[in-house]
Amino acid sequence: MKRNFLLFVFINLMAFISGQGSNSILKGIITDEKGMPLAGAGVAIDGTYLGISADDEGRFEFKSLKDGRYTVIASFIGYETQRETVDLNGDTEISIVLPSSVINIGEVLVQATRADEHSPLAYSVIDREVLRKTNTVQDIPFLLSLTPSIVETSEAGNGVGYTSLRVRGTDANRINVTIDGIPLNDAESQTVYWVDLPDLASSTDNIQIQRGVGASTHGAGAFGATVSIQTINPENEPTVDFNTSYGSFNTLKNVISASTGLINDKFAFNMRYSDVKSDGYIDRTGSDHRSAFMTGMYKTGRSRLKANLILGEEHTGIGWSGVPLDSLKTNRTYNPAGEYTDDAGSLKYYDNESDNFNQDHYQLLYSFSSGANLSMNAALFYTRGKGYYEEYKEDREYEDYGLNAVSIGSETITSTDLIRRKWNDNHFYGMIYSLNLTKDRTEFVGGLGMNQFLGDHYGTLIWMRDAGTTEKDHQWYFNKSEKSDFNVFGKVNHDLSDKLKVYADLQYRYINYDMNGPDDDFKDLTQNNKFNFFNPKAGLFYEINSSNDAWVSFSVANREPSRSDFKEAAGDPEALPKPETLYDAEAGYKLRGQRGTLSVNLYGMFYKDQLVPTGQLSDVGYSIMTNVDKSYRLGIEMSAALRVTSFLTWNTNMTLSRNKIENFTEYYTDYNTTDWSSQYLSKEHGLVDIAYSPSQIFTSDFAFEKSIFGIHLVSKYVGKQYFDNTMSEARSIDPYFVNNVRVDVNPVIKGLRGLNIQLAVNNIFNHQYESNAYGGNWYEDGIEKTWAYFFPQAGINYLMKVGIKF
Repeated sequence: MKRNFLLFVFINLMAFISGQGSNSILKGIITDEKGMPLAGAGVAIDGTYLGISADDEGRFEFKSLKDGRYTVIASFIGYETQRETVDLNGDTEISIVLPSSVINIGEVLVQATRADEHSPLAYSVIDREVLRKTNTVQDIPFLLSLTPSIVETSEAGNGVGYTSLRVRGTDANRINVTIDGIPLNDAESQTVYWVDLPDLASSTDNIQIQRGVGASTHGAGAFGATVSIQTINPENEPTVDFNTSYGSFNTLKNVISASTGLINDKFAFNMRYSDVKSDGYIDRTGSDHRSAFMTGMYKTGRSRLKANLILGEEHTGIGWSGVPLDSLKTNRTYNPAGEYTDDAGSLKYYDNESDNFNQDHYQLLYSFSSGANLSMNAALFYTRGKGYYEEYKEDREYEDYGLNAVSIGSETITSTDLIRRKWNDNHFYGMIYSLNLTKDRTEFVGGLGMNQFLGDHYGTLIWMRDAGTTEKDHQWYFNKSEKSDFNVFGKVNHDLSDKLKVYADLQYRYINYDMNGPDDDFKDLTQNNKFNFFNPKAGLFYEINSSNDAWVSFSVANREPSRSDFKEAAGDPEALPKPETLYDAEAGYKLRGQRGTLSVNLYGMFYKDQLVPTGQLSDVGYSIMTNVDKSYRLGIEMSAALRVTSFLTWNTNMTLSRNKIENFTEYYTDYNTTDWSSQYLSKEHGLVDIAYSPSQIFTSDFAFEKSIFGIHLVSKYVGKQYFDNTMSEARSIDPYFVNNVRVDVNPVIKGLRGLNIQLAVNNIFNHQYESNAYGGNWYEDGIEKTWAYFFPQAGINYLMKVGIKF
């Protein structure tokens, strides 16, 4: 029944999108100022979902159009976008000339890491206008929420502070993230901590999310997705922007930005400063963040030089412990972090149980273009990070910190209360280079990237109740890491005909990872691990006509374990984690029409030695993983955008998937409660769901937009998930369906370039739900027991934003 219903909906959507009232043809040619055709230029019709690329002679053609007035939008990397109004009455031909762009380096620099309209890849793009409307206070994972196959979560429960996302069930340390082509993932954890880059969205021009292996070139291996962020370029005219947002949980964000405009047709500068504060929905998970973004651009006739400075400072209340199962119904905002009992026996909370980190990015990017057929791009980068967790620990043994017991008179004290800081102090630097060459029907992109990471990990004691002779800031452990990463790649796009294109991508990657010294429990982490990976990709793209495309691809990806995986196995050669391999097969179809667009992607992701979460977390919040021999993800992603009327649109997508581990074996300890002796046993579970992999995800955005007013009804459904691999009902996350409303008013006021007033009401039906959890089990006398912690998300809450542009 479900299958027949989906088929019915699919056929009707195709009929709605394809339906036309006339058969007029609009065709034309795109050239530069010298009359040279711009092969591959993008051509779209405003107010519709029609868009194609110009052929090798710069020509384009739209068939089956209704007669009437249209605006044609033409764009090409390195050239200014042009809009041409056409009155169509029967077959019509036009010519559009694109002048060279004043500032264009952003598009050029991300080209090597991005999919385009002819790439055989599943991807989505969030442009600057959408980011401007949705960027109130919440972090980037929540801004990506409506793209296919994404599940976002927040430790604080309101999208501020520590946030994360999964794509197709794949966690954050398998998602490759770049800024202007520069790798952003932490080299050791392979995760991006969005909290370290507060309000990055305010300095972002657009974001492309590629699902599957994707076109990632530099940085961490993409096992589930690639997120390619392109930062804003300085504007051509001087501007000043001010935005302020306020909402539930004392959430406040103030942003000021300014641009000099283009000076002497050569130089431009842009800056942005943000201040973000929130108490958070969960107790004591407040955020106090500041960030700045500065970019300068210098251009000559053929070259562009861009410098980025991104500064981030975050202070966040620790919330990674989650809410225990027995508190969900009685106290959903309970946070056990920093909990202790004072001398009078009263329950107290340490007021500085916090995460504190500064991360600064220095980036220099250069692009040189020799006409439309040859360009060279290079970048140097350095990221400096330093910070600590501060935690109150009650009744801790001195020997756990390498200290002797303290004697006071005749009494020997073996444990004490203390406050500790666990530090990360790291440097990450490197370079990337790419060469883009277009010749006849072939486009080639080749290049390399190399980076080096140096990281120190150590702990200090800043206070002890009974310190004895121990000095303040006593350091009880120190270990350091060094990781080198090198890759070289070559990509080819070749037109076998006007309709059929072939894509090939070969990458070699080498990693050398050293760890030296003891961890916080004095376990020796010293080890060296080397990896050599070959990652090939290939695909075919077929342009059926101006309204229909189809594609297929196959990719291989390899990924090394993270620091936490190696830590867990330290000292036990049998437990050493293996690198993972993914074989990713994808196929897609896209239909475009005047009234909408419809795309369908099929994927099969087959893993060897995939590292899957056990359901447990370490004491600092990272997921503990284990290799499984064989596992897979099979799914279908369907997306549609429909213009129901001139003022009513509907954007929706749905993912249906099957995510399985073959022959999963659980290992556990069974305690005999008579004498508390134990046995180490195993249990065969056979075919099971992969943890954190819902089989249904659905999003919807109904938008009414008329003149200066707009209202959006946004809905999201996420199906049931398990948070370990045994498919135990006791260790599962219930499905949830959440609805938000956003109202935008954009009045036109003389003397202002723009005014935006926005009200967003989230979770309008006050649904109680949890988007993440962790836990595990143990056995007593053969009976299974469960422990679990959850991350509740906020009930009904609001955010208001006012933005002014001068």
